Amino acid sequence: MEFKNDHFYSRLPLFFLMFGWGLYHLIVVFGNISDYNTNFEFVKHVMSMDTIFQKSTVGYRSITIPLMHHITYILIIILEAMIAIFGLIAAIQFYVNLSSDADKFNEKKKPAFIAISLGILLWFISFSIVGAEWFSMWQSQQWNAIDTANRLVIIDAILYALVIKVK
Repeated sequence: MEFKNDHFYSRLPLFFLMFGWGLYHLIVVFGNISDYNTNFEFVKHVMSMDTIFQKSTVGYRSITIPLMHHITYILIIILEAMIAIFGLIAAIQFYVNLSSDADKFNEKKKPAFIAISLGILLWFISFSIVGAEWFSMWQSQQWNAIDTANRLVIIDAILYALVIKVK
């Protein structure tokens, strides 16, 4: 591969980060499908709110219908799969265009923005807002993924800033 410009060196880490983002979600999807019940239990308990503080007054928000738990979990898996697909497509686009001019490289960013947007939808809106606040996941000692969600939102924010910045 011929290095026509110095952009190559700023694009290479972006490629690796986007590849990692897609790969991470691909592995998560594989785990969620091949070991469905393990993380399904998480969704069930968070939505059922059965491990929040005993004297909490927000338990009326719980959803205890098993079908709703399965639908929610399947939607989570679909979002994770879409993040994986668009993240890996973006990584491939970035790799193929490591030495392209800035205009061509910028044209190839759409899959990255889609992956990042879906990541924000899943990890920030679904987990950090709906799970943590609406279903009071923060009150649970056992079924609490706030730290994981926050870590992934930070990765999304870094990726977003880099995709915008790297030309």
